[in-house]
Amino acid sequence: MNYSTPSNLGVIACPGGEIFADEVILHLQTGCRRQFERTVSKLAKRYDLDVPSIITKFNFIRDATSSLPPYTDPTQFRPSGIKIPAQFTMFANGEVKAEILESVRGKDIFIVQDVENHFPVNFNNGCKRTLSINDHLMTLFVTVDAVKQAGAGRITLALPTYPYSRQHKKKGREGITASRVGKLLEFLGVHRIITLDIHSREIGNSFNTMTIENLHASYQIIRILSKMPGVLNDNFVVVSPDTGAVDRNKFYATALKKPLALLYKERDYSKVTENALENNIAEIKLLGNVAGKTVFMADDMLGTGGTLLKAMKFLKEQGAGKVISAISLPLFSGNAVSYFDDAYKQGLFYRIIGANAIYQEELVKREWFISVNITPLFAQTISRLHQELSLSSLLDNRDIIVKMLSEGLGDAEGDAKKHDSPYMEE
Repeated sequence: MNYSTPSNLGVIACPGGEIFADEVILHLQTGCRRQFERTVSKLAKRYDLDVPSIITKFNFIRDATSSLPPYTDPTQFRPSGIKIPAQFTMFANGEVKAEILESVRGKDIFIVQDVENHFPVNFNNGCKRTLSINDHLMTLFVTVDAVKQAGAGRITLALPTYPYSRQHKKKGREGITASRVGKLLEFLGVHRIITLDIHSREIGNSFNTMTIENLHASYQIIRILSKMPGVLNDNFVVVSPDTGAVDRNKFYATALKKPLALLYKERDYSKVTENALENNIAEIKLLGNVAGKTVFMADDMLGTGGTLLKAMKFLKEQGAGKVISAISLPLFSGNAVSYFDDAYKQGLFYRIIGANAIYQEELVKREWFISVNITPLFAQTISRLHQELSLSSLLDNRDIIVKMLSEGLGDAEGDAKKHDSPYMEE
C-alpha cells in the first residue's frame, strides 16, 4: 500500500460477510496506521524534522494529487477509505440486485462473503432476510458483476468457506459442482479467491486463469493449545479422526513434536445416515495408544458432527483423558450444537476450537467452544496481495509456529475469546 497517496484498495461486503469484512477492514486500517507511523518516525530521524511537519507534507501531496477531501487537521494521519459502500435489494420474487455506491474504476477490489451465514442479514436498507448458501452465492454473483461493470481493475474474493467444496470429485452420474462454481466466478472476471482450509486442494487445478490462496488456521489453533494449562505435556497425542485427515494431523504432530495415532472407521453403506447420532459407521479401530492421554484431533469441516461425536465416544472408551478437537470451518448444521451440549455434559470432550470463518451467534456462547479470530490473517493476505508481495510465510506458517512455541505468548484461550490478532501488518 502506498501511504503517501490515496490507495486504490477497496473492500466490499456482501450481506452475509459484513461482520467478517468490518473486522478485516479494521485490521487493514490498523496496519496502515502502524506502517505510516513507522515511516514517519524513520523520516523524522533521517532528516531531523518534527513528526507533525512530515505528516503535513504527506497530506499535502495526497491533496495535491487527488480531489480535495473535506477539511481535516493536516497534522494528523488520515486513514484511507477502504470500505466501498454498496446497497443490496431483494425483490418480491427473490431476485437480488447489487449497487456500488461510489466509483471503483481501476481499483483493486476485494469482495467478502460468508456463504454459510444462516442468520438474518440486511437487505433493502434494513429488511432482514435469512439466506441459504444458494442465495448467498447468487448475491456474490451479482456483486461481482456489478463491480466488473463499474470498471474495477482487479477483483478478488475473500470467501472463508468455499461453496460446494465437498462436491469436488465425480462418482457416477453427478456433477463436479465445486469446480463449476469456480468456473462461473472465473467467467465473471474474478482474478483470485482467498479461502480457508479448502476441502480439496485439487479444486484449484480446474481453473484456467483464476487462482486460489488456501490459508490455514494452524498458527491460531496451536497458539490456543500451547497456553491451555496442563495440555501440552508428555501425555499429549495427536489423533487423525480418519484416513483423509492424516496429512493435516501429521502437520500438528510434527509442529508440536508429539506422537500421531489414527482412527479407522468401517462404514456400512447399506445403512442410510438419518442424523448426527444415527450414522453409517459400523466399527472404529485405533492405531496407537490414547489411554490416560490428552487427545487432539483436527479436521477441516464439521457439519452435523455425527462422525466426530462417535470418534470422541470411542476415544473415551479407550481410556483417553481430555479430548480436544480443532475445526477450521465449524458449520454445526441442524441440531449439532445441542448434540455437542449433551456430549459435553457426558464428559466426552473438553474443548472444541473453531475459526470464526462462519458467523455463529449461539455457538460462541458455549463454554466448550473456543473461537479463534482469522480476520487478521485475511487482512494481511489482502494487504500483501494488494502490494504484490509474497504470501509464502502465510501459506506455509511452520516457521512462525516454531517461533511462537519457542517464545510462548499470552493467555491464548482468553485472547481468542477477545478475538486476538496474531497476524498484524508488519
